[in-house]
Amino acid sequence: MVKLNKIYTKTGDDGTTGLVDGSRIAKNDPRMAAIGDVDELNSAIGVAICAIEGDAAVRALRTIQNDLFDLGADLATPAGENDDFSPSEMVLRVTATQVERLERDIDQVNDSLNPLTSFILPGGSDAAATVHLARAIARRAERTAVAAAGELAINPLALAYVNRLSDYLFVLGRAMNNGGKDDILWVPGASR
Repeated sequence: MVKLNKIYTKTGDDGTTGLVDGSRIAKNDPRMAAIGDVDELNSAIGVAICAIEGDAAVRALRTIQNDLFDLGADLATPAGENDDFSPSEMVLRVTATQVERLERDIDQVNDSLNPLTSFILPGGSDAAATVHLARAIARRAERTAVAAAGELAINPLALAYVNRLSDYLFVLGRAMNNGGKDDILWVPGASR
């Protein structure tokens, strides 16, 4: 259990922040950009939850919010020896189980949707619009995490998780639009 007695520490006043292992990096480090985008994504999912009516979707998104804290902790923990990303009592990592759960959830939601006949515009219902916004932020979080992985060792399962998450949010957004029946279809060149 985390216990925070004091919110400000003044240790970041010099433009650095601490990682899980105690090391310090610049707040504009690629690792921190990825962590920040994951945090923004988690907040966007919180907004989406406020717009959603449906216990199953809310429960799934609350689980994802917890997973995103795991993902942030994973990104904030440098790789072990030989780029080891094994979880332990002291090291929190995204696991294959979390990725596989998302895949099952994607399949379950997608099975109830009408097949796509066109690309769709993000929107429709309020709930769908908020989920599509979270999906776009998930894509950005993935891009930043991949950029960080180009410079330092990042857990491959963390990258897989955020990739699957954007797919889940896409199908969930469609589900929020009456099972896809109320999706707004893209009409190529319609405004020419």
